Amino acid sequence: MRITIIAVGRIKKGPERDLFDDYLNRFRKAGRQLGFRSADLIEVDSSGGLDAEADRLLSKIPSGARSIRLDEFGEQYTSTAFSSFLSTERDKGLTDLCFMIGGAEGYGEAVRRAVPQTMAFGVQTWPHRLVRVMLAEQLYRAASLEAGLPYHKA
Repeated sequence: MRITIIAVGRIKKGPERDLFDDYLNRFRKAGRQLGFRSADLIEVDSSGGLDAEADRLLSKIPSGARSIRLDEFGEQYTSTAFSSFLSTERDKGLTDLCFMIGGAEGYGEAVRRAVPQTMAFGVQTWPHRLVRVMLAEQLYRAASLEAGLPYHKA
């Protein structure tokens, strides 16, 4: 299964980008042996308003992919439940799973209609740069749980 993170805006060099890259690379290494073929980030421009952002986001979803919007009102998963979710989708034969991170103004109506499934990292509002890091870390944690690595210490 391929994982794609589609995000509005670009992260410049700095601590958030370094953390994101580190966790996504860890996931790629651990996940490859578990059937997670790749993990990629696609960044789309944040200009032009919600409708323009929506068009750009939706155009990047691979055909047949299951997509999940990160949203503060979304479903909350424990780390172990998230790991189980990823493994179950992979085992069902899902080839592409996308996670969407909207811009500062949220999502356009077209995205909300096309991608109704949501996921949240708690009830607080998080900066989009940190959401990327948190998602990459949870992907790595999920792979380490499945692989039996000692990273997760619950």
